[in-house]
Amino acid sequence: MSFTLLPAVDVADGQAVRLVQGEAGSATAYGEPRDAALQWQNDGAEWIHLVDLDAAFGRGSNAELLAGVIGELDVAVELSGGIRDDESLERALSTGCARVNLGTAALEHPDWCARAIAAHGERIAVGLDVRITEAGHRLAARGWTTDGGDLWEVLERLDRDGCARYVVTDVGKDGTLRGPNIDLLRDVAGATKAPVIASGGIAEVADLVALAEVAATGVNIEGSIVGKALYAGRFTLPEALAAVQAVDAAGRAAG
Repeated sequence: MSFTLLPAVDVADGQAVRLVQGEAGSATAYGEPRDAALQWQNDGAEWIHLVDLDAAFGRGSNAELLAGVIGELDVAVELSGGIRDDESLERALSTGCARVNLGTAALEHPDWCARAIAAHGERIAVGLDVRITEAGHRLAARGWTTDGGDLWEVLERLDRDGCARYVVTDVGKDGTLRGPNIDLLRDVAGATKAPVIASGGIAEVADLVALAEVAATGVNIEGSIVGKALYAGRFTLPEALAAVQAVDAAGRAAG
């Protein structure tokens, strides 16, 4: 299985933006979401992680805009942000995205989340946004403004419900360009049979290579979302894709 990169397009007020540690008001704007998404597609992305930040923060919606972006793309899209009930879930799935990423609803409405997983299977992923504190590994909800419970308890419940995939973010790393929390990702991957996608903190190609190398040893890390580092020009997507493909090739040769 090859290690997948998912360049992120986070949308607020109709613009592609990046936040620091998920905080409202910390956004840097990067232009039209459509242009960003098409750029990543042209650069070789097979997946794009598309986020409606306004919906995630409960302050509006970019649903129509994002549906338009998805309609123009030829690659798979993981859609996230504010999917919290039947109506928003059906609207998201109807865009033609490959899967949606549930966040707050998976924490606050476990029965609804279980029904969504049962109905849609592989098209449902759950985002686990982790805040590491003295009280342990706590999940962050509602745009990272509220506590969503103990990571391990929630993970056990979601596994029981048959969740197909997790997107795991260390909130303290997101948007900081300080490198991913590989220990956290390894621990989560070790606690579930479902694949894990890394998110947050990627600063350089070496970070992605490190994750791909961990995955190549059999740890169930399927890929990584990449955001701020790409927008900030720390490396290009073709450079990153070539680097992780080299790890995949080396692993196959050794195997």
